[in-house]
Amino acid sequence: MENLTLYNKLAALPAELKAEVSDFVDFLTSKSRKSSEKKKPRFGSGKGMFRMKPDFDEPLDDFKEYMY
Repeated sequence: MENLTLYNKLAALPAELKAEVSDFVDFLTSKSRKSSEKKKPRFGSGKGMFRMKPDFDEPLDDFKEYMY
């Protein structure tokens, strides 16, 4: 939508609805700012959170019949 069209629609509204539009625009602005400020995880930030069992790489008993 073009800015001029949007401006004409806004100009035709009564004052109380213009105030609501202004509040909504403020809400959308803050929402946009929050989504762009999301923190990205840093490499290695999950270190120590997960542990692998020593037999992790061992073949599973469920697949014995498929193995040579």
